[in-house]
Amino acid sequence: MQINLRIKETVSDLTKQLFYALFDDNSKQKEQLKYLEPIFKTVVKEITDKQPDNIWDAFESKLPEIKSKIELDAIATEKNDPACKSLQEIYLAYPGFHAIAIFRMSHELFLLDVPIMARMMSECIHGKTGIDIHPGATIGDSFFIDHGTGIVIGETSIIKNNVKIFQGVTLGGLSVKKSLSQTKRHPTIEDNVTIYANATILGGDIVIGKNSVIGANVWITQSVPPNSLVTYKSEINISTRPS
Repeated sequence: MQINLRIKETVSDLTKQLFYALFDDNSKQKEQLKYLEPIFKTVVKEITDKQPDNIWDAFESKLPEIKSKIELDAIATEKNDPACKSLQEIYLAYPGFHAIAIFRMSHELFLLDVPIMARMMSECIHGKTGIDIHPGATIGDSFFIDHGTGIVIGETSIIKNNVKIFQGVTLGGLSVKKSLSQTKRHPTIEDNVTIYANATILGGDIVIGKNSVIGANVWITQSVPPNSLVTYKSEINISTRPS
C-alpha cells in the first residue's frame, strides 16, 4: 500500500486555517472557506472512499455550532483561571483552550466517519501542546483545561458539562486488548467535576459522580459517588539537615 505522507503537512495547515476561519467576520469567513473547500475535499479523497462533497457540506454546516461550543470553553477558562487577564489572552495564548478547540472540529469529522483525518487533526495540536484528546471522545459544554501538558483523554471517554482538568490527567483504559476496540474502555466524568494534576482514572465502567473533586496523583479504578472528595495521602517528613 502506497501512502502519501506529505498529506500530513496539508492537514496541519488546513487545521490551523479552519480554526482561524471560525472567528473571521462573515465575508472573510466565506472567502476563506471557499479557498479551503477544495483542499479539504482533496484530503478526504486521498484517505477515504467517502464522497468529499457530502463530507464538506456536513462539516461546514456544523461550524457555527462548533464555534459556539468553543466560545463557551473560552468563557469557562476565563471564569476558572485566576491568572487569566482577558478572553483575548485565552484565544491567543492558552494551549488547553487551543487543544479543546481543535478537538471540537476533529470530533465532528470523527462523527462523519472520517477517522483518519480526525486523528491527523488531533495529532497536529497534540504535538504543539502535549495534550492528547482522541477525537472520538465525547465532551460537553464549558470544558476547562488548566496548563494541560501530559493530559490523555481516550477514545470512549465521556466528559459532561463544566468539568475542569489539570495537567498530567489520564482518562484511560484498564486494558489495551484489540478485542476491546468496540467496547467502552474509558471513564465517564459527570457534571461539575474537578480533576487535579496527574490523577489517573481507568476503565470503561468507571463513573466519577457529579460535583466531585479528584485530588492530585490519585489512581482510580472504581466509580466515585456524587459530591465526593478523593485524595491521596503520602507522608512527608521534614527534618533539619546536619550542619
